[in-house]
Order: sequence, then C-alpha cells, then structure tokens
Amino acid sequence: QVQLVESGGGLVQAGGSLRLSCAASGRTSSAYAMGWWRQAPGKEREFVGQIVWSGGSTAYADSMKGRFTISRDSAKNTLYLQMSSVKPEDTAIYYCAATRGTGPWEYWGQGTQVTVSS
Repeated sequence: QVQLVESGGGLVQAGGSLRLSCAASGRTSSAYAMGWWRQAPGKEREFVGQIVWSGGSTAYADSMKGRFTISRDSAKNTLYLQMSSVKPEDTAIYYCAATRGTGPWEYWGQGTQVTVSS
C-alpha cells in the first residue's frame, strides 16, 4: 500500500503561482510513477501530468504544458506540482496518484483545493 497526502492548496490570484506537494509513505518503492489529476466542479477528473519515479521523465496533458511542472524529491518521497500563470479555469481539487506500473492509477490522495480568483 502507498499512502498519499497532498498539501499546498489555497486561494491564488489569476496570473500567480502555487506549488502543491504530495507526501508518499508506505511501500513507496513499489511506485512506478506518480502523477497529478484535478477535478473541477461539475466536471470529470482530468489528468494533469505524471513523472516516472526512477529516472524522472515527465508527461503532461497538452493543456497543462508550459504552465505546470511536475518534479519529485526521491529522498523525501515527495511529489510536487508547480503551477504558474494560473487561470480561473484551473480552479479544482487537485489529487496526487501513484501506480505500480503502466496500468490504472491505484493509489490516491484525499485532494487539495485550489481556487484561482479573477
């Protein structure tokens, strides 16, 4: 099992920046990749991006490229999402997730709310 706890959400003005963190615990060595998803009110959960834990290669949804950056600190078992030039449409609950392979995302955090004011 892998436990994930997000933090860093809050209220930010449009054009500003915010960094989310996700602390992983448990059998973190089993995690192949970790990623971020988000869900806005009334919408389906949306993939933001991911990072392969060993090696650090990243992939992003097209709409997130250039504004969002995912990184990790292996020593701290922590995943980050740096959000820049945020827009009101980035308002959502942001979730951290982990997978042991290239299949379904198996582990999820409880989410952290990000609200972008115009």
